[in-house]
Amino acid sequence: MSDRDGAPDPSTSARDTELSGRLRDLGRRLRERRGDDRADAAPKEVASRNPGVAMALRVASDLVGGVIVGAALGWGFDRLFDTSPWGLIVLFLFGFGAGLRNVMKSTGLSRSTTGGADGDRDVKQGNTRGH
Repeated sequence: MSDRDGAPDPSTSARDTELSGRLRDLGRRLRERRGDDRADAAPKEVASRNPGVAMALRVASDLVGGVIVGAALGWGFDRLFDTSPWGLIVLFLFGFGAGLRNVMKSTGLSRSTTGGADGDRDVKQGNTRGH
């Protein structure tokens, strides 16, 4: 608020100061009641104590996510192009395969390859195939 001269109203400044103090006090009381933010640290503690559970949840979500995405894309493809049920079936299977691939990569059962395997092996062995 300001009076007609354009100078700020002194009561507004006092109210802002009082409000700031009350907010700081409220924040302090909330931190004390929470117990030093232990609620934020709890999920990290559970994951570090049970790494098997964390890995199982990741593997399950990888597989289920692949299947759901594949089925959703297949259903959308069928609705868009009126190819029912073939789009759903094919893309469901692709989603299942992608989910299995992600599970195998997550568990370390599969190596991720970048590039052509035969070409990389030939270059390392010195075979250039007519080059």
